[in-house]
Amino acid sequence: QVQLVESGGGLVQAGGSLRLSCAASGSIRSINAAAWYRQAPGEQRELVAQITRGGNTDYADSVKGRFIISRDNAKNTLYLQMNSLKPEDTAVYYCNIDIITTWGIPSSGYWGQGTQVTVSS
Repeated sequence: QVQLVESGGGLVQAGGSLRLSCAASGSIRSINAAAWYRQAPGEQRELVAQITRGGNTDYADSVKGRFIISRDNAKNTLYLQMNSLKPEDTAVYYCNIDIITTWGIPSSGYWGQGTQVTVSS
């Protein structure tokens, strides 16, 4: 009923930038808390950044000062601006969103399909 479509991944040289997008559609009124995760091959998924309902943000130590999580409430879209990229940032990135449904009910556990980010040295 709720669909998340990710975009913006790709190949970039170390020191470059990318902006990931996660667009929500379907039975959604608004986005509450949201987060970006990443997973490298053979490794567990890790939390990269999160934003609360009130707009407060938190970041993994490895990306602090380089990544910015934000959302556009009018577009029901979550973003991750990634600057000063490093090879160790290479992973598949997934968005995770908690929402208010069109019926006014909080609902959680919505995941994007993942988008590949590859940083060359």
